[in-house]
Amino acid sequence: MIGAFELGMLYAVMALGVYLTFRVLNFPDLTVDGSFTTGGAVAASLIAMDTPPVLATLAGVGAGAVAGFVTGLLYTKGRIDGLLAGILTMIALWSINLRIMGVPNKPVAKADGLFGPLVDLGMGKGPWIILIFFVGVLILKAAIDWFLSTDLGLAIQATGNNEQMIRSFGVNTHNTTILTLMISNGLVAGAGALVAQYQGYADISMGVGLILIGLASVIIGQAIFGNRTVLLATFGVIVGAVLYRLVIFAALSVGLNPNDMRLLSAIMVVIALLLPRLGVFSKRLPKGRLTKPPIPSPEGEARATTAAAK
Repeated sequence: MIGAFELGMLYAVMALGVYLTFRVLNFPDLTVDGSFTTGGAVAASLIAMDTPPVLATLAGVGAGAVAGFVTGLLYTKGRIDGLLAGILTMIALWSINLRIMGVPNKPVAKADGLFGPLVDLGMGKGPWIILIFFVGVLILKAAIDWFLSTDLGLAIQATGNNEQMIRSFGVNTHNTTILTLMISNGLVAGAGALVAQYQGYADISMGVGLILIGLASVIIGQAIFGNRTVLLATFGVIVGAVLYRLVIFAALSVGLNPNDMRLLSAIMVVIALLLPRLGVFSKRLPKGRLTKPPIPSPEGEARATTAAAK
């Protein structure tokens, strides 16, 4: 149970990245399947070369941002369909990740990673580590909430809500799209780096099917908390990531085959999508806001336009 909470917090970082592209930008980004592994591969490889774990983790975040930049370029400048651009980058990352690690599975000693000092202090497991993860995720959530309230963040929200409209105001939607993909994949890769150090290894297949986990976390959380404000939406994403891990833990505890977890994930996503449409959360969610990102206010659009004109 405690392990499920810990993993839920770590995967919440990834889910926040998926939220930025899936909900805010309204972009179907499949790059995350590859960039998650990239973050873990870079961090594990650098730690094996005695690089400080903080720098190794930041390098993993940077590598993920580069992957998002490539997908953004393919979509905006190359005019390749967004879904296909993500798939192409994801496939390319498989070979790149193998090159980075040199082997399909790269071990990283827990004592050498970010969590080593916590283990030495006796805080590597149990309530302490959950509290530390929770505080860290809340700080990240606050940073994302703040960013989305800035002029640039409002421009990104407007890009996902109505790209043609915000472009007519002079916003360069190519730049906002590329930037969002970089931030999203940076977060996803950061989660990959943390998970690799938490579980003690980076594996070439650790990101396979990750987009489904991210979507499940986002949809479950927002089915409960709604999407009316960014504050609620990002909090719902964190709760959704933890709930997803608890459901997986419960399924394994009752003896379900681990090979069936992908099927269970798909069923969870379908249920989370259908329940609001059946009116289960109708009192909490206004109609027409279940599949769209938050709509900036007129004042917000004006601020975004002013920012783009600078």
